[in-house]
Amino acid sequence: MDFASPDTVTLSSFIRDEERKNQSATGELSKVLSAIALGTKVVSQGVNRAGLASMLGMTGEQNVQGESVQKLDIFADQVFDAVLGRSGQFVSMVSEERESVIEAARGDDFSKYVIAFDPLDGSSNIDVNVSIGTIFGIYKRVSSGSKVNKERPKDFFQGGRKQIAAGYTIYGSSTMFVFSTGQGVQGFTLDPSIGEFILTNRDMTIPDNGTVYSCNEANSPGWNDQTKDYVNKLKEKGNCEGEKCSHRYVGSLVADFHRTMLKGGIFLYPGDKKNTEGKLRYLYECAPMAFLAEEAGGKASAGSVDILDIVPDNIHQRSPLIVGSKKMVEEFVSLA
Repeated sequence: MDFASPDTVTLSSFIRDEERKNQSATGELSKVLSAIALGTKVVSQGVNRAGLASMLGMTGEQNVQGESVQKLDIFADQVFDAVLGRSGQFVSMVSEERESVIEAARGDDFSKYVIAFDPLDGSSNIDVNVSIGTIFGIYKRVSSGSKVNKERPKDFFQGGRKQIAAGYTIYGSSTMFVFSTGQGVQGFTLDPSIGEFILTNRDMTIPDNGTVYSCNEANSPGWNDQTKDYVNKLKEKGNCEGEKCSHRYVGSLVADFHRTMLKGGIFLYPGDKKNTEGKLRYLYECAPMAFLAEEAGGKASAGSVDILDIVPDNIHQRSPLIVGSKKMVEEFVSLA
């Protein structure tokens, strides 16, 4: 692609064009997306220079999830805390790395939104140079007042269908920013030579079927019969159209989901005997990916219920996640 072409569409110009089409647009959501995009640019640079800047490895601490914290986890969390918190668009935020709700630095009575984010998904892969990412989900606030208090978590106790926008950034061979505001899924690739996200994947769709399944089969002894039966069926008989299936698993949700988004297939992270409620977090992992999947023509489930119909009651609530091509997820659900 010729990035100097007059047909090049940058993220900022795309947002402006969408604003012009919507007569009721106030520009606030545009500022939200711009703030997130800025944060991902900073994190992308940090990821690319991690080895040179001595940011690889663990801190020796554990986060609220009981997981080992990487140096880049802290870096990414601090970047988004600063950039999003000072944007003036959010009254409060939830991060995987923080135990409780964070008051945005410039949040006030006029801030309409709250955001839940995983600042650096797939951090266990950081040291081996595997694709990692950032995930976010945005909601309109339902609370009043400008300070974080016992009422503030209610802003996040909304079903996934209440999201007004969701997306992810993948830091791989290139940096891609993928998002939806409920009007399809758009993908932008960062051109480091000009520091701009360029529209490269307009109106992304997930194929109705696929030939790749993605899961951690090391957990299979603890799976329920539904998951075991489905995966065994894929191995022995293929997908619902009889096509042979292959297993691919990166172990970074953003990377596995991005491949599924582009190529089709199914990603499974079910509950098991060790993690009966699932391991992935609802607000900043499951709900955003489910939102994107449905906007792209796919489907997402927790096993027997649509992910987006779940209403969390804890900011770090966990959930099973089955997501991907519509026909494959529907077949999985039919086995419940």
